[in-house]
Amino acid sequence: MNQTVSAAPAGAAPGAPIPPGVTPLRHNWRFQTLWAGSTTALTGMSAADVAYPLVILAVTGSPALAGLFGFLQASALVVCSLPAGQVVDRCDRRRVLIAAESVRTATAGGVALLFAVHALALAPLLAAAVLLGAAQPFGGSARMLMVRSVVAPEQLTAALTQDEVRGGIAELAGPPLGGLLYGLARALPFLFSAASFAVSLVCALVVRPDLPRSAPGPERAPGAAALDDGGMFAGIRALWADPALRAAVVLVSFLNAAGAPLTLAAIYQLHRDAAPSWSIGLALGGAAVGGLAGAALVRPLHRRFRPGWLLLGITATEVPLNIALGLVHTPWTVAVILFGGTLGVPTLSVLLDVLIFRQVPEHQRGRTITSAMTIIGLGIPVGTGAIGLLLQYLGGAGAMFCLAGLLACGAVWAAAQPRLRAARWPAAA
Repeated sequence: MNQTVSAAPAGAAPGAPIPPGVTPLRHNWRFQTLWAGSTTALTGMSAADVAYPLVILAVTGSPALAGLFGFLQASALVVCSLPAGQVVDRCDRRRVLIAAESVRTATAGGVALLFAVHALALAPLLAAAVLLGAAQPFGGSARMLMVRSVVAPEQLTAALTQDEVRGGIAELAGPPLGGLLYGLARALPFLFSAASFAVSLVCALVVRPDLPRSAPGPERAPGAAALDDGGMFAGIRALWADPALRAAVVLVSFLNAAGAPLTLAAIYQLHRDAAPSWSIGLALGGAAVGGLAGAALVRPLHRRFRPGWLLLGITATEVPLNIALGLVHTPWTVAVILFGGTLGVPTLSVLLDVLIFRQVPEHQRGRTITSAMTIIGLGIPVGTGAIGLLLQYLGGAGAMFCLAGLLACGAVWAAAQPRLRAARWPAAA
């Protein structure tokens, strides 16, 4: 990510031509099956993410307890990320994905069953938050590495961009569907979520990836040699050894701290104003539309801007959007603001892949991916835990002003890091 980074493996640069004999992505049934399962699971998870806070608000009336659900889920994700990297580097990744999806299926199914027998309470909901958060890094990192083993290196950027598009479609369909199902019967969003995880589990059972490839040529980022020492913290040491990578992941952690609570903040404000559940779901769909539109911006933005300046620019645009979210009260204005807030997400996702994950050898990628996810994810439990308290004691406007201030502080700190400002794409280093 800085001027000393080694070039990416041949053909891995965005826009590289696909050589003859390589199966096009649309005909690669293993890739399409993996991402069909991922998209289905993400749709179910997005639907349930609307229902969980609505249920807790309905049962307790406390936004702080609704925030506690997100805090526990995000904390479990962060705590389990480093062990997940160790596991996916040492174990069969397909089996790891199957195990993770089995846990998520059973958890969502258990919540739906408790609803059916009228035995649902706050405690099992919070337990579900922990289980869902703990399973996510295992399944996510295993799936990411399985995708790398079923597509050619020259197709990775296209595969990741297609994933962003499918993720946007899932997140577009999930919240409105969750709101609609919740309005029909409170158990339905959780039953749908369990079924979606079951579909993802079946897809993982069907796909058998190739053995890991060993890409020719230099593949290491600065500090990647630290991974050879082994251990759960090797990936963090490797990332932290490079000033530009360190600044980038810390800034994205600030982005997550300010961005992760937006869903709960929007749900709380609209619920307080007595908006129907279906309109809340539609409002949250604005974020998904922004992600879909943002996927088309990935290539032009990567071509036009250096990575550090691109990251700083996207961060700067989020500050006024956070402030605006605290000042609006209708589902449609909330949808517009969430649309703007997610336009840059696909660009950042692919940016991190190009600058970090492609720069380390195959046998070390699991630890590197989960180490980056851990540092980046630290902001999520901070933001989701704080937003419930902020909403309860400061209201919507005060809470969003605090988040905007936090993000502005992170942007100012990152802008002062010279190595981040001078960072270059690997192919241009």
